[in-house]
Amino acid sequence: MTSDPAAIIDRAAELGLTIATAESLTAGAVVARLVDVPGASAVIAGGAACYSYSAKSRVLGVDAGLLVSRGAVAPEVATAMADGALALYGTDLAVATTGVAGPGPDERGVPEGTLWVGLARRDGETSVRELHLSGGRARIRAAAVDAALEDLGSALGC
Repeated sequence: MTSDPAAIIDRAAELGLTIATAESLTAGAVVARLVDVPGASAVIAGGAACYSYSAKSRVLGVDAGLLVSRGAVAPEVATAMADGALALYGTDLAVATTGVAGPGPDERGVPEGTLWVGLARRDGETSVRELHLSGGRARIRAAAVDAALEDLGSALGC
């Protein structure tokens, strides 16, 4: 399992697969790391940085009722974000990040460092994993980017 963006881009290109991102916690940092790789345009369709509830709902199609009832930091939201990016960009894979970078817990009391990474595949399979990180806002966000890239790398078999 790798979080190396170049390996991810190379493997996706080799397999003829395309990738999109849906990012809240990471605010576009995942897609930015991927497009730093020369040739990424053959693989990366785009990325949606959706911080607010309304953006998650309008852009990614996340159910507004789900956001109100569960908040943004929930496995169902990560799943819906990944599925939404897959549909929005028409890609083969989509990864989503949502969580609390801090400082401190969010308005619902979800602790700093709690995050969910969702991964959707065109075949209809969507997975999600929870992480609990520490080290302050910058470190949590950087680790979240690495986690999203690891999930993409794993899905691509690299």
